[in-house]
Amino acid sequence: MKIVVMTTETYPHTFFVREINKIFPIEKILVESVILRPPFESHHSFEEQRDDYEKKVFFDGKNVLLKDVASVKVFGSVNDTEAIKYLQKLQFDIVIVFGTGKVSSEVIRVCSKSIVNLHGGDPEEYRGLDSHLWAVYHKDFASLITTLHHLNESLDDGSIILQCNIPLTHGMLIHELRRYNTEICIKLVLTAIKMYQKHGHFVSKPQRKCGRYYSFMPSVLKEICKRNFEKYTSAL
Repeated sequence: MKIVVMTTETYPHTFFVREINKIFPIEKILVESVILRPPFESHHSFEEQRDDYEKKVFFDGKNVLLKDVASVKVFGSVNDTEAIKYLQKLQFDIVIVFGTGKVSSEVIRVCSKSIVNLHGGDPEEYRGLDSHLWAVYHKDFASLITTLHHLNESLDDGSIILQCNIPLTHGMLIHELRRYNTEICIKLVLTAIKMYQKHGHFVSKPQRKCGRYYSFMPSVLKEICKRNFEKYTSAL
């Protein structure tokens, strides 16, 4: 089983790759280095707290990079001509996308039906960016779901392979949310790879409806999310 991962450099993505690589060796990581930024302020202080928390939980406070856990090849974007040519030369059974920008139709054609995407949210309700935060903003805690789906040319619209709710516990803080999403991503992908080994393909079902598209969440709304989330978990 030859696996390629497309991702970006974050602690959760590095932890994800490390854990998958322990069981199913990863052929190559295509790292997207140019990160899209919104034309407005989107940073919130809980994100710095989140990064420190993830570094401590995942790596005992050590600064571990993707290159430390598997073989990497860095591109500005996974959609760059150079990245597509490189992908065409690779031998792979499965391509897993986790946290890159929108993948182009050219990349999807190279990967055919073997490319899947991890979406932090319920795509039948929330597509696009910051999906978990938008669910929290709307106090829609039932939509704190992690999804593995086929990748197609419509954003977050592919048929669903596996889903799982993120477990919320009493007193849980919003900076902890991404950690649990990552751990679920690992479980979903390990289950899906075993499914692929058994059937030769991913068993999936079409989405029932197309969720609303959301973009970056502004800082002021993230403050509302923080209050909504921590009020909800304090009452669990």
